Amino acid sequence: MKRHLLCAADLDLPQAVRVLDVAEQMATTQQREIKKLPTLRGRTVVNLFYEDSTRTRISFEAAAKRLSADVINFSAKGSSVSKGESLKDTALTLQAMGADAVVVRHPASGAPHRLAHAGWTSGCVVNAGDGTHEHPTQALLDAFTLRRHLVGAGGPACGADLTGKRIAIVGDVLHSRVARSDVQLMQTLGAHVVLVAPPTLLPVGLGAWPCSYAYDLDAVLGGAFGDLDAVMMLRVQAERMNAAYFPSEREYSRRYGLDARRAGLLPDHAIVMHPGPMNRGLEITADAADGPRSTIVEQVSNGVAVRMAVLYLLLAGAPDDAAPPSEPVATAVGADAEGGQA
Repeated sequence: MKRHLLCAADLDLPQAVRVLDVAEQMATTQQREIKKLPTLRGRTVVNLFYEDSTRTRISFEAAAKRLSADVINFSAKGSSVSKGESLKDTALTLQAMGADAVVVRHPASGAPHRLAHAGWTSGCVVNAGDGTHEHPTQALLDAFTLRRHLVGAGGPACGADLTGKRIAIVGDVLHSRVARSDVQLMQTLGAHVVLVAPPTLLPVGLGAWPCSYAYDLDAVLGGAFGDLDAVMMLRVQAERMNAAYFPSEREYSRRYGLDARRAGLLPDHAIVMHPGPMNRGLEITADAADGPRSTIVEQVSNGVAVRMAVLYLLLAGAPDDAAPPSEPVATAVGADAEGGQA
């Protein structure tokens, strides 16, 4: 991998598949009684979060701790940021404390790029979501989930991509960093993505994106773009909306919400996904969110394995042209022998 992971385009096909393969190894070690590996012992990972987060922050923290790294959690609330401290000064402070990796979530698009390239830190930078720009590790865990269900877990999946798979991403694409990263990574992995949303919630310049788009959810679910392998519902991000993007919540749900009837239009093997948090009853009903097709909770679990893989490859991995490492599995045995101590 490159020194930083800032956007999905940072990964070419071999690199993306390598991350997914290492994540498979990490997921295997997490089924053991003792989950902790000594791989990143002595390294310090800082979670630098300027926005509220549950899944991403906790999964990065869990991933780093399970690799035996020291973890510092930074929240803008209750810090010197509330007194006006800049991102630069915060980064320099963390650098002085010896951060080997900085996982950053920021409301400003491009903040992780600035942090990575301005010389404020010598550590690796991982983008955990910046404004409406990108969220590359979410795209990786989505791809990991898709590959496990559509290709196979463990051995059969290793080295495989998503060639020929069809995924619909539905909802508030305009404000979604997840959609941007997913479209890029799915294209790299060989999948075809169709975005479905009202015209007001599709971004300008969409024609340059490597995907299709449509306005009629029922038509897409019914096979207008071919049989779907997965449908991902996006959260309606009301906190980012400063205008009326649709007539009412009821109208949006009627046209673009996923319920049991719409889920029934999917092929038998297709899965339902959501990056979370969900607005139940708006973009997805409880029947669809909790139904047998849903992988929403599984995505959270997969996120830990994927983020373990990312941290491992950035901080301790072999060069890009090397074979996928076997160390994560090997060190699990060592962790058992040590009683799982860091």
